[in-house]
Amino acid sequence: MSPAHKPNLRHGGDASDPLNTGAARQLAAESSNPVLAEVVRSGWVESVHRGAIVLIDQAGGFKLFGDATVPTYPRSSLKPLQATAMVRNGLRLPPRQLALVSASHSGTAEHVEVVSQILAGAGLDSSALRCPAALPENTDDCVALIRSGGSPDSIHHNCSGKHAGMLATCVANGYPTDGYLSANHPLQKNIRRTIEEITGEGVSGTGVDGCGAPVFVITLPGLARAFRYLAGAPADLPEGQVVAAAREFPYLLGGPGRSVSEIAAATPGLLAKDGAEGVWGAALPDGRALAVKIDDGALRALPVVLASVVQAWGFSLDDVLPWEDDIVSGGGEPVGTLRPSPELLEWLGQNC
Repeated sequence: MSPAHKPNLRHGGDASDPLNTGAARQLAAESSNPVLAEVVRSGWVESVHRGAIVLIDQAGGFKLFGDATVPTYPRSSLKPLQATAMVRNGLRLPPRQLALVSASHSGTAEHVEVVSQILAGAGLDSSALRCPAALPENTDDCVALIRSGGSPDSIHHNCSGKHAGMLATCVANGYPTDGYLSANHPLQKNIRRTIEEITGEGVSGTGVDGCGAPVFVITLPGLARAFRYLAGAPADLPEGQVVAAAREFPYLLGGPGRSVSEIAAATPGLLAKDGAEGVWGAALPDGRALAVKIDDGALRALPVVLASVVQAWGFSLDDVLPWEDDIVSGGGEPVGTLRPSPELLEWLGQNC
């Protein structure tokens, strides 16, 4: 099947197969995307993760590995762009709080405290949040909440910072807070316009993200282009404020032990944001940028890819190395690794 006639899984599909299940299986079987990461157990390659990468060099040149032009949902990789739209539309927060607006956080006590501050500043409380109820992602925080008599709630959801920012932006503009997640709400229309401007391409589809907010279909080159722009934005612009906050508080973007926080904290100037279903955007102030999509959506492959790119960019950092070769356990002992594929390392060696 030629590329021109491959089924487009992101839009519509065969009317007799409205969920596109047949097309999805066919595309997966025919995928020619390279292996980006592999799991080795006791000397045997047990699993592989295929995907596509876009790199932008300092001069603005694009380099593609795999079929990187297929539109996709960037999921939470869009959060710095969404936060930029909010600041452009009147959101005024100190850096610590603004960092949470771009976060997919772990629900620690600090995360919850900062989300509460954002809401209180807008005259709201957690009852205004329309993200699903959740428990903290960190085991210790989850156990502590349950032992204290707590239960799943919206403020512990990993997207509550973004939602609090959306609500505060609505209050600043006099928009209704009810229905703030509708794609037709004035706030979401403004966010879409900002995403189209920064990515340099039109949104080709709109879906519902895991948190209930609209998520917009773009391409990996568009995502890489957006991160490149954000990472180099002047500090006095709204986008510069968003990036400065993320750089100042990387552990609020994810949490302790999270790759997005650990690698960003270890790499000077790096802006990075992960997204569900295996998407990542990252960039440096010097113009180098990355966007990646793992075909099977496996989040475990993302740190391996980002760490490998950071290493290829010339950052030989002890704090980054552990993410490039993750331990595979057997019987409580190390028996293998989750590692970058030879194909990926060869391609990075030729293109970075």
